[in-house]
Amino acid sequence: MTTEEKVLSIIALGGINEIGKNMYVIQYANDIIVIDCGVKFADETLLGVDFIIPDMTYLEENKDKIRALIVTHGHEDHIGGIPYFLRKLNVPIYATRFTLGLIELKLKEHRLLADTTCIQIDSDSMLELGEIHVSFFRTSHSIPDCLGIVFQTPEGNIVHTGDFKFDLSPEYEQGFDIHKMAHIGMQGVSVLISESTNAERKGLTPGERMVGEHMDEAFRKAEGKVIVTTFASNVSRVQQVADAALKTGRKLALLGRSMVNVVSVAMERGYLNIPDGMIIDARDINKLAPERVAILCTGSQGEPNAALARLASGNYRDAALYPGDTVIFAASPIPGNERDVSRIIDNLFKLRANVIYGSGSSTGLHVSGHGYQEDLKLMLKIMKPKYFIPVHGEYRMLHHHRLLAESVGVEEGNTFIIKNGDVVDVENSVARQTRKVPAGDTYVDRMGVDDVSDIVLRDRKQLSEDGMLVIIMTIDKSGQKMVSETDIISRGFIFKEDSDELRQKVNRLVTKVVNDLQEANVQQWNVMKQQVKKSVVQYLYSETKRKPMIIPVIIGI
Repeated sequence: MTTEEKVLSIIALGGINEIGKNMYVIQYANDIIVIDCGVKFADETLLGVDFIIPDMTYLEENKDKIRALIVTHGHEDHIGGIPYFLRKLNVPIYATRFTLGLIELKLKEHRLLADTTCIQIDSDSMLELGEIHVSFFRTSHSIPDCLGIVFQTPEGNIVHTGDFKFDLSPEYEQGFDIHKMAHIGMQGVSVLISESTNAERKGLTPGERMVGEHMDEAFRKAEGKVIVTTFASNVSRVQQVADAALKTGRKLALLGRSMVNVVSVAMERGYLNIPDGMIIDARDINKLAPERVAILCTGSQGEPNAALARLASGNYRDAALYPGDTVIFAASPIPGNERDVSRIIDNLFKLRANVIYGSGSSTGLHVSGHGYQEDLKLMLKIMKPKYFIPVHGEYRMLHHHRLLAESVGVEEGNTFIIKNGDVVDVENSVARQTRKVPAGDTYVDRMGVDDVSDIVLRDRKQLSEDGMLVIIMTIDKSGQKMVSETDIISRGFIFKEDSDELRQKVNRLVTKVVNDLQEANVQQWNVMKQQVKKSVVQYLYSETKRKPMIIPVIIGI
């Protein structure tokens, strides 16, 4: 597409066929607006990787066209990548009051706040960003201050719902604005972009207030300490825990940096109501009787370094779990985290704790922040889009969302199930998906971004599975002959019982390879290393069926 063409483009850079690292782009001619910039937490196959952010190559190539980053809400899969985005693309950030508070915490940690333009918006805000006019509407989710976005363009209105559910009994007064949504639908929606997380689940999402009642009951029945683990950003759940602790005469301790930070922002900005003196320092937990203590901690997804995992392994300095303490999981595992969560639960039972876990429908101590099928159908019926793009979900979720859309009136063939990097172009009111832009994963470890490539990950995997052999060859520079026997250093590669014989065979093989190269008048050391590596890999695999990493080293004397 040339810069002169007046085509509306919708681009997914993250959040398709996955749960996490959401990033979407709305572009009309020379104006680009970015929606969200999240992270996805790495699984155990990505050794040494902390999390994943979207590939921003397309945005870097078009940085002069970017007018804004608009954030729908403050969950990590929507804001976690912002510091890395800003290092490459310093553009204004638009977000609601609470969401900005969470973003500013991140920017302070990364020392970026002073150089970043943060602009507070609400559901009544209206923006003019080049030829694109932007307005907003309130939605309900599991975190305060969530917005859906309307992009008014010459090719029609584009609506991005953000994450949502239709909660008729929200914990906050600022619930969804169905009247404004209906008005948007009556104006006409060309393309609806809507989340698909719970597209497989029938019915309506249960309301948040139900959880409060079950939380109160669990606290009344508990005899020892009560430990509740949930997402730090689930402020309504935090409020319910604080209310239950207050009703049962317990003080509340916060464990985990993100929990402390989010609660601090929420209290400061008026989204949490916790009486003065109720929150105690973690170091004071053991000074009170167990029945007077409640703990709110991170780690509901089985994160190995989070507060709950450390409690479950007995490695938390200021607090300990004892038989009879009650642990409540007030969050459901994100797909892919089930094994880690199960491991934590097993450890808790070994400590003889009373553990309340399982689906929210079975325990009553958690409800999803994402709409079930009836919620999704209601959004579709309200917006009445001509075209539909399901996002924020794995492929089966997107597929089910497409079926829901067709069941309520979206014409068959007008739904686009796309992949990250796919572009849906709208021209003359007709939408087509015919092209792609660069997209993929960018790995981040503790050293920062762009330090972990596919090659590095491949090497880490090989080292973890088969170990390493360092083969040290000492060669006379003048005569290009080996002057001593090869020295072999093994790490993580275990020889068989006849290891001495295997070592001798490797020594003889290396000597033969070097001598053969010398007879062929091949004296380049890099060629020697390559041939030694190739020969040793082939030999060890034939003998052991393992492929350790081989690192040849030549010392010249």
